[in-house]
Amino acid sequence: MFVISTRNFPPDVGGIQNLMEGLSNALVNHGPVKVFADSFDEYEKYDKNSKLSIQRVSGFKIFRKYRKANLVRDFIKNNSVRALFFDHWKSIENIDNSSIFQIPSFCLIHSKEINHEKGSPLNKRMLKSFNKAKYIIANSSFTKELAIKNGADISKIKIINPGSDYPISIIKEYEVKAKDIFKNSFPKIITVARLDRRKSHQNILMTLKNLKPKFPNIKYVSIGDGDEKNNLNKLKEELDLKDEVLFIHKSEENLKNALINEADLFLMPSIIFKKSVEGFGISFIEAASYGKGSIGGSSGGEKDAIKNGETGFICDGNDLNSIYETIIKFFKDDNHKRLGLNAFEFSKKFKWNKVIKQYLSLI
Repeated sequence: MFVISTRNFPPDVGGIQNLMEGLSNALVNHGPVKVFADSFDEYEKYDKNSKLSIQRVSGFKIFRKYRKANLVRDFIKNNSVRALFFDHWKSIENIDNSSIFQIPSFCLIHSKEINHEKGSPLNKRMLKSFNKAKYIIANSSFTKELAIKNGADISKIKIINPGSDYPISIIKEYEVKAKDIFKNSFPKIITVARLDRRKSHQNILMTLKNLKPKFPNIKYVSIGDGDEKNNLNKLKEELDLKDEVLFIHKSEENLKNALINEADLFLMPSIIFKKSVEGFGISFIEAASYGKGSIGGSSGGEKDAIKNGETGFICDGNDLNSIYETIIKFFKDDNHKRLGLNAFEFSKKFKWNKVIKQYLSLI
């Protein structure tokens, strides 16, 4: 029996949610899985259709973590557990050491949630939680170095990049819709990400304005919602990009996949904003699985998701000239076709049936 305790799980939306779902579904092929997860709207429908055994924990957030910790502890007492997986150091924080010290336990780290100054109250809580885990699983080399910098025990840290179940087959109806959105534009550029400052959408828009003279038929589609929605829509108008830029704030999964498949470039030159940083970037791998090269930022863990010069390029997301020149290089002499082919081959190493073996080898 594998046990997963997570604050982040579908039907809630996000990168960590997708990671924990993928991990759970990969583990179920190697034994029964019990998931303890927070409640979210419409979870009953998701749980009913899932092959997993999911127990939801509701109530006020401040009390929920204690209730979940007690449920996990009681489950361990009454069942034979092969391994424990925690999505966040706060998920293991209230678990008694005595309950889990004989069981292989994995605390997954992603970047933002461990970026606390050494010696600060949150940092001390985090390190105390790390001490309870047998392994600290970093999603990238960058996240590993960040954890070491902030005091984590280097001997416990293993790098296991997130897995992916992409590509998902494109449904004809959505293929037609995607072609209609992009029409005969070139280059076709896409971003799939929350609209927040870290994802650097504002710099993308300003770069697109500069690219228009060179690429008069350029088209950019951004899929995602977030706090920067109003600011970005205003900037789009100010830059006179109403024909070149389309924001899709809510998209069906099938349409998202069809648009990625139709695009020429996946663009997400993330930056560090306050303490928020890109830990890995599973979206780059999802795009790669459709044979699309990417351009990512140099501030975080993107270097694990993009092989610079082979499956895409790394640029400085704070520097408009760097973004501009990198896009020019991406399309020079049909370079994007070579990068796309390489990206497709590269994406195969991130299949969950391969990634899960890295976890199982540690048990």
